Amino acid sequence: MLALLLFSLAARSAPTILLPAHRLRADELAVIVNDRDPLSRRIADYYRQARGVPDANIIHVRFPPGNIALSPHAFARIYHDVQSALSPRIQALALTWAEPWKVGCMSITSAFTFGFDRGWCSKKLCASTRHSPYYRSRSPAPYRDFGIRPTMAIAATGFDQARALIDRGVASDGTRPPGTAWLVSTRDRARNVRAFGYPAVANAMRGWIDTRVVETGALRGARDILFYFTGRARVEALDTLGFRPGAVADHLTSAGGQLTTSKQMSALRWLEAGATGSYGAVVEPCNLTAKFPNPGLLMEAYGSGRTLIEAYWQSVQQPGEGIFVGEPLAAPFDTVEVRDEDDHILLVTRTLSPGHYNISVSGSPVGPFRPLPGDLEVKYHQTEFQLPKIPAPYYRVTPTAN
Repeated sequence: MLALLLFSLAARSAPTILLPAHRLRADELAVIVNDRDPLSRRIADYYRQARGVPDANIIHVRFPPGNIALSPHAFARIYHDVQSALSPRIQALALTWAEPWKVGCMSITSAFTFGFDRGWCSKKLCASTRHSPYYRSRSPAPYRDFGIRPTMAIAATGFDQARALIDRGVASDGTRPPGTAWLVSTRDRARNVRAFGYPAVANAMRGWIDTRVVETGALRGARDILFYFTGRARVEALDTLGFRPGAVADHLTSAGGQLTTSKQMSALRWLEAGATGSYGAVVEPCNLTAKFPNPGLLMEAYGSGRTLIEAYWQSVQQPGEGIFVGEPLAAPFDTVEVRDEDDHILLVTRTLSPGHYNISVSGSPVGPFRPLPGDLEVKYHQTEFQLPKIPAPYYRVTPTAN
């Protein structure tokens, strides 16, 4: 059965629109807390309150804090306990620590998502790994559809940093923030491999997200950052930048995911500078672009109203060696507006994927619904839709059967 989302509309005379589910909700996220880690406990408690995560979704584990890695054997027990405590409703996980950040050869976020399995690791230097079934997906229910729960770490080395990160994510929701996606091409030939695709990304984002391709070592003084993608071992001038709430930033390099010990630049530096999400490798991935976020896919998914955790995970084909960090539920482009115009109902949203939809109306949110003739065609990057004006308080929009 198609899950439907209910939106209350500002205009008093406008109907209520029931739209297809398109994103993860707070009651579908489980928060994992290490009871032996005081910082983990504080982060989990603050996040539970900030996001309204149900108490039943707080999952407690116990292991000694302060280590950068868990052995596969130690992780197996923790993973079993977590899986046993999760209900089928839970679709994704949030970890509440910066350490440990890996399990054997896997990142800890991928280990919690897939379970520890060396198929997600390189068999030899620079080898490809197993592909994620969630890559390029539009599913709002990855556990239901793929049997996996994407995981993100609300990672910080202090509570003030964690609180600021969470607050930015919450503040971003539904803001449709103005700003720029910066695709930065550098002279670091080994790490600049994503730059080959930047022009195509900028072309695809036209009219959707303001995107600029620049050639420079690092941005300086930009105050409107929504996205910042680059390839460098270290990124300078972060203290000169301004990030919009909900912003995403990452750098393609070998050890950005070694959060607390990296000899390069840790992905945590992005979060401390004001970004809301980032990503980095925990073991040597070489410069295989499939092991790093695809900027175009991430921007497309995030700009369509999905949450940060969904958009990031859907953009990485081979995520076994990379850690996802940030505020999982940030959703700056999840907006719906409905206006009662003279001869039609105007629906404004980014959340409808291209395709055909049926429209039906009812006097009650639970139906019965009466179908209207014809269908609604949604085109690529279309955000405004004229619906027929019918004297009914509830409209329902559902995908047509293939």
